[in-house]
Amino acid sequence: MALSALLADDPTAACLTIDLPALQSNYRLIAERVSPAKASANIKADAYGLGIDVVVPALVEAGCSHFFVATISEGLSARISAPHATIYVLNSFSSDAAKAYEAHRLTAVLGSYEDIADFEKALEDRLDLLAPALHIDTGMNRLGLTIDEARSFAERRKSETSPLPFSLLMTHFIESEIHGSSITEKQVTLFDEMRRMFPDVPASLSNSSGVFLNQTITYDLVRPGYALYGGNPCPDKKNPMRPVIRIEAPILQIRYAKKGTPIGYGGEITVKRDTRIATLSIGYGDGYPRGAKNTDTKIGAECLIAGQRCKILGRVSMDLIMADITDCPEGAVKRGDHAVIIGDDITLDEVAAKSGTIGYEILVHLGPRFRRRVLTGKD
Repeated sequence: MALSALLADDPTAACLTIDLPALQSNYRLIAERVSPAKASANIKADAYGLGIDVVVPALVEAGCSHFFVATISEGLSARISAPHATIYVLNSFSSDAAKAYEAHRLTAVLGSYEDIADFEKALEDRLDLLAPALHIDTGMNRLGLTIDEARSFAERRKSETSPLPFSLLMTHFIESEIHGSSITEKQVTLFDEMRRMFPDVPASLSNSSGVFLNQTITYDLVRPGYALYGGNPCPDKKNPMRPVIRIEAPILQIRYAKKGTPIGYGGEITVKRDTRIATLSIGYGDGYPRGAKNTDTKIGAECLIAGQRCKILGRVSMDLIMADITDCPEGAVKRGDHAVIIGDDITLDEVAAKSGTIGYEILVHLGPRFRRRVLTGKD
């Protein structure tokens, strides 16, 4: 039997709640903001850890018709729930995979001369492929034609009687979350130059943070990811997105430690007072970051217990964390109660920042041991 089915009645498992109406609201907010451009959805890494099978139907219902995935397998998974959508596969193109693109109507993203050559060979072999996207690198130095390669390719196309048609011209921001970035301004200038070299091809530049930068750079299609799932695309401002996930963990045991007692693996924190401790059923095996620890030399994350902020004590174990509940009213906390790990006043971005990581990483590491509760708004 699948682990997910067994978890349904497991009181010792942490609970992950996924709020699909909030996800849909976030998508609609972005779609309205960028109109008349279209809003797509980035669903890489199994829809940022929430499940392509859960997320895609909700986004389709909200009006999304364009999706971006990293791999072919993700594209095949998305196709099940989005039979009529445009699904772009970001991570290169290989002639070995051409038949999968044809059979499942996936759209290739070409980002190198090798990609282009493989795609053109597939067309010569009479495969019926959708018009691909062309990825140009404006500074990331990761995937995409370099600016010089793009210029040469554009010149080559001028001499061709039937040049390869493209459905999208795209690049990727480096630091769009930083307002006033000179790097972002340079990328926009380079991308505008590329657009002139590939006239009449729809353009896409903005990711989640880019959507909230400048209306003039929405072009034809935006590609939000993190913001859809409730992450803050504007780190220096109040989050405009609704939270999509909530994580709660049951209290397995309440214990007492005298002042001066070391707590957890390595004894990295020593309590400075007589302390009540709640042991919670969640750890790095569930995707809770090890960097969330509070130690004698590091300030880390907190959780909510009985409405009170409680700091995590010591190292995060594979299956367990400890929280200081000394300041909770006597009798307000008992075995079997739940601590809010992410939710209410404890945001995804706060936990990430206090753990020395980013919310993206927390999302994609959400493990299979959670009891997953999906809110549909139709319950």
